[in-house]
Amino acid sequence: MHKLIENQVRISVRNLVEFILRSGDIDNRHSTKAQYDAMQIGSRLHRKIQGSMPGTYKAEVSLKHTAHYRDVEILLEGRADGIITPDEKSVEGEQANLLYQTQTDENVSAEISFIIDEIKVIRQDMEKLDSAAQVHVAQALCYAYMYAKVLNTKAAGVTEENEEKKRICIGIQITYCHPETEEIKRFLKVYTFKEIKEEFDRYISEYGKWAQFLYEHRLERNASVQKLSFPYPYRAGQKRLVAAAYRTMINGEQLFIQAPTGIGKTLSTVFPAVWAVGEEYADKIFYLTAKTITRTAAVSAFDILQENGLKMSYIALTSKEKICPNTVMECNPVQCQYAKGHFDRVNEAAFDLIHDCEQITREKLAACAEKYKVCPFELSLDVSYWVDAIICDYNYVFDPHVRLQRYFADGERGDYIFLVDEAHNLVERAREMYSAKLEKEEFLAAKKYYEPFKSVVKQINSCNRKLLELKRECDVWKVLPEGEGIGSFVMALERLYEALNRLSETHPEWTAPKEASEFFFHVRDFLEVYEQLNEHYEVYMEHTSQGTFQINLLCVNPAECLQECCTQGISTIFFSATLLPIRYYKELLGQGEESKAIYAASPFDPKNRLIVTAADVSSKYTRRTALEYTRIGQYIKAITNSRRGNYLVFFPSYTFRDEVEAYMEKEENVRYIRQESSMTETQREEFLDAFREQDTPTVGFCVMGGIFSEGIDLQNEAVIGVIIVGTGLPQTGSRQEILKSHYEKEGKNGFLFAYLYPGMNKVLQAAGRLIRTSKDYGVIALLDERFLQGSYRSQFPPDWTDMNIVQLSNCTALLEQFWEDIEQ
Repeated sequence: MHKLIENQVRISVRNLVEFILRSGDIDNRHSTKAQYDAMQIGSRLHRKIQGSMPGTYKAEVSLKHTAHYRDVEILLEGRADGIITPDEKSVEGEQANLLYQTQTDENVSAEISFIIDEIKVIRQDMEKLDSAAQVHVAQALCYAYMYAKVLNTKAAGVTEENEEKKRICIGIQITYCHPETEEIKRFLKVYTFKEIKEEFDRYISEYGKWAQFLYEHRLERNASVQKLSFPYPYRAGQKRLVAAAYRTMINGEQLFIQAPTGIGKTLSTVFPAVWAVGEEYADKIFYLTAKTITRTAAVSAFDILQENGLKMSYIALTSKEKICPNTVMECNPVQCQYAKGHFDRVNEAAFDLIHDCEQITREKLAACAEKYKVCPFELSLDVSYWVDAIICDYNYVFDPHVRLQRYFADGERGDYIFLVDEAHNLVERAREMYSAKLEKEEFLAAKKYYEPFKSVVKQINSCNRKLLELKRECDVWKVLPEGEGIGSFVMALERLYEALNRLSETHPEWTAPKEASEFFFHVRDFLEVYEQLNEHYEVYMEHTSQGTFQINLLCVNPAECLQECCTQGISTIFFSATLLPIRYYKELLGQGEESKAIYAASPFDPKNRLIVTAADVSSKYTRRTALEYTRIGQYIKAITNSRRGNYLVFFPSYTFRDEVEAYMEKEENVRYIRQESSMTETQREEFLDAFREQDTPTVGFCVMGGIFSEGIDLQNEAVIGVIIVGTGLPQTGSRQEILKSHYEKEGKNGFLFAYLYPGMNKVLQAAGRLIRTSKDYGVIALLDERFLQGSYRSQFPPDWTDMNIVQLSNCTALLEQFWEDIEQ
């Protein structure tokens, strides 16, 4: 929204007036879909209305004007929908509701110099519309002032000097049009140039303090960057990473960084990004993470640089559900005191917060929101405009339904740097973002929520009948090439969607229950994805193990969708300790072979680490017997007994963990703790604290791919061994088999792409919990004989050449020797 170049802030007229004049409540009881629809068809109606006007009507007039406030210039830009020129001075017919506002002084002329026409497409009852919205009038007033200045430049007579003798009057017309009926209603009011100037100056003064803040902050920030050095001695290979990242950013390119745990990937990407912003190659940094727990490293990196003199602000965004101060999240003025009048107070709250601190954390947001009684989540989004870096989830940039519209709406581009942490997670997350599914059972449930509305229930029944026909054609699961066979269902779904949208207009008083809203969005998401279907998608239907029937639109390769988002910034860095094989991630995330990549070797002494692979045990489904579970338990006991300390054990699933634990003989003086499928943030911290305390030897039973397999930093002997049970391969099922088949059709090895690569990524992530610093040491144990096969070993990092093959009979001796060597 705000673009600062030297001492000039660039902003659109619409953004300016919507920012300074916003007021009222947050209210999610009424769907925003009506507004969205109006925007989509607005262009067509704009053109139709403009085309029906007289020849003296100028359409889509581009305007620019530079205003001044203290040390800054404010460059306003906009496009007036229409300007009725001086030749068209009479106002008749539809415009009979003209309200003249002129002086009674005999020396004052009421002649209208021109009329600004601002067209708005709205889904409202025109009969109940009795005045134009303040923000719409303000937008037109700004255009009027800017156009008057253009006329002045052309010596057309509209000058401030002749105001004493002749008051030039300007018409401000707001034209409202209904998107379906195309009914039009106009409001026209006449202002003197002096009145327009007073209003314009007021807008500039109100916005000017924000622009001045941007300017002053930028000067201080850039000066601090020039004095900033890397805060630590570079580790081996780290300086090369920093240089490569910096070149990528200033050249506006993309880069994949595969760097081992402990090299300092976060600081190696944040530091050059800070320099790129400080040298004004970029405006803002988006640091993107997959999990809340991994955000800590990003926050720490910015804090460290600030401690070393950096004057750069950041905000860590927290989801609405987590930061909401209410027990039940209901975003409307009736049920939430923070929603009521939120927009009346939020600008003051945001201005206070950005002046108060450079580290805008969840706690500071909550405190400020409580002080001003505003929604902390919406406050965080507003504050994000005024900071230099945003730390947030992938969704806020890549998910089409969650992404920050204020930055990325309608393909808008900015000078942003995207730092994608733990980028290996983005493949599956992106598939979820760009896929959609509907279950037959949803439609049956929806009938209850919409029972009062016969037109909606009728369309729900129609969709249900179509689904029943498809269900009868499906045994277990069935691929539908290019969506073959679901066309009639989609047509029925579109009719249902239209009926659901009409509810907000025909029954505005109805408040949809949460379940009804979720159903609405599921329908919307499905139709939107259906419109995007291409060769990167697979359509299939299936009977699930939960007894439901689904239609799935599966995005197999999300690279194209992701790249559309990446092009809205200037540079993207994908980085992780496990981007192997790199060609897999280039194909599914980036620009294919065109993407650049860099690999960094581990900076740590390999003598501090022992890697063992068990040749006499497996987690294969055919081997899952009491004997195998017992043997795995014996391995765990032998490894954890080899040296007193803390160990992490990673299993392929919770069920497998439970089976091994049932057959395992546990030590009395060891604390055994378990990762559960659902853990609060407090429970997660308690789990990790058990390793940091080091008062009692602790063995943590975790699941590969879970919250403790990546993003946690346990140093200084907090963990001295990581035991990985199984190869991490995804469970065989319809989805993975469809992925496998898709890749095979493309001439690739389907098993590698659908199973082995994702599985080995989980293995390597789990192994990365060991050796975080040069002083750490420990054991990595791979408990599955399949790791000895060439296809698996080829996925190991290059520095894993010292792997030892063991059996239960000789494992203990090798471990004891390793620990003896460490002691020497």
